[in-house]
Amino acid sequence: MSSEGKKLFNIIILGISFMFIFTAFQSCGNIAQTVITNLNNTDFHGSGYTSMSIIYGVLSASNLISPSLVAIVGPQFSMVVSGVFYSLYIAVFIQPATWAFYTASVLIGIAAAVLWTAQGNCLTENSDENTIGRNSGIFWALLQFSLIFGNLYIYFAWQGKTHISGSPQTQVCLVGTVLFFLIRKQEDTKAPGDDDSTDEILGESSSARNKMMRAVAAFKKSITLSFTKEMLLLSVTTAYTGLVLTFFSGVYGTCIGAVNRFGSEEKSLIGLSGIFIGVGEILGGGIFGLLSKKNRSGRNPVVMLGILVHFIAFYLIFFNMPNDAPIAPMEGTDHVAYMIPSKEVAMLCSFLLGLGDSCFNTQLLSILGFLYSEDSAPAFAIFKFVQSICAAVAYFYSNYFLLQWQLLIMVVVGFFGTITFFTVEWGAAAALAARGSDYSSI
Repeated sequence: MSSEGKKLFNIIILGISFMFIFTAFQSCGNIAQTVITNLNNTDFHGSGYTSMSIIYGVLSASNLISPSLVAIVGPQFSMVVSGVFYSLYIAVFIQPATWAFYTASVLIGIAAAVLWTAQGNCLTENSDENTIGRNSGIFWALLQFSLIFGNLYIYFAWQGKTHISGSPQTQVCLVGTVLFFLIRKQEDTKAPGDDDSTDEILGESSSARNKMMRAVAAFKKSITLSFTKEMLLLSVTTAYTGLVLTFFSGVYGTCIGAVNRFGSEEKSLIGLSGIFIGVGEILGGGIFGLLSKKNRSGRNPVVMLGILVHFIAFYLIFFNMPNDAPIAPMEGTDHVAYMIPSKEVAMLCSFLLGLGDSCFNTQLLSILGFLYSEDSAPAFAIFKFVQSICAAVAYFYSNYFLLQWQLLIMVVVGFFGTITFFTVEWGAAAALAARGSDYSSI
């Protein structure tokens, strides 16, 4: 197999592995508030919003050390160990206990930071400036099939049910973890955090001392990159993706499940909503990733489309969903917004949320891999740090804020995040022009 073929194989395996892991996680984790609300009994008193807030809070803090961990053990083994911890979190749903649920939330937060840092490193190692857009799209599309498969399970398993019991998908998660072993190592690839100035010091030795030096170098590089102009600007865009992640993965499904006017289908509609989100994500990943070579205008038009699609979705959700839906009690809400709640409009909004999210994430993955090809692990760690801390904050305020305020926050942050992305992209285009490269290649 040629070098290029080997790299494409690695990207496909990476996407399929993530698809299996997050198929399992989708059916137990990302709709945690609804699941846990229906698991609550005399022995279990957990909050899905609180759990997700813990996960993303720990994830954000762990991104400070995740490049160092990946530098020590390597991206492949880092993903394998992280996959095991995802399996342990999902296994908690077999027999839920409050202490185990929150402990697992802390552990998976650490594992997620390492997993996504290693993913970014692996994606960049197997790409160059001409293939990073394509590879980002392939990975994102394969990953988002998890929304289809995970929510298909929810749709059929929850049909007509008002009380939901957790069903573990541990074996599915372990399959994805094992698949990481199929990723083939590249020749002459740098460890995360390496740069030209550290090569002579580190050499090729795998001694404990040199591994520690790699870890320190990766940590220092993360701090340095955090304060660069480009990373600070992209952090606003990344913050928006964190808020949107919380909304479509936890809050919006809870809103749908709380609307009593949807009748007996209200709970199974959560799974159907997730499927439509997945369709939007996959379509976006395919169009804006696989067909990126035909896009001669760079990344900005894709991001512009993403924010317009999201604004339409937010407008329709505001009119379709009761204002108290995110914080409604277990019995649901009988209130209406500015129209009688429509299942069709709710599913359309799910599709638009997924499509818009894929626009932002594929382009962020692409521009990070392009700008920081030599420092991929620290760069992607910063990306996940900002995204996850904003997701944690959003999960926290989702316990208290009415729907209108949550939508308003996303509109404001999304507007400014789009502007800052444009600024960085124009700078990248200017850099390419100075080097005589084709702008459409990015």
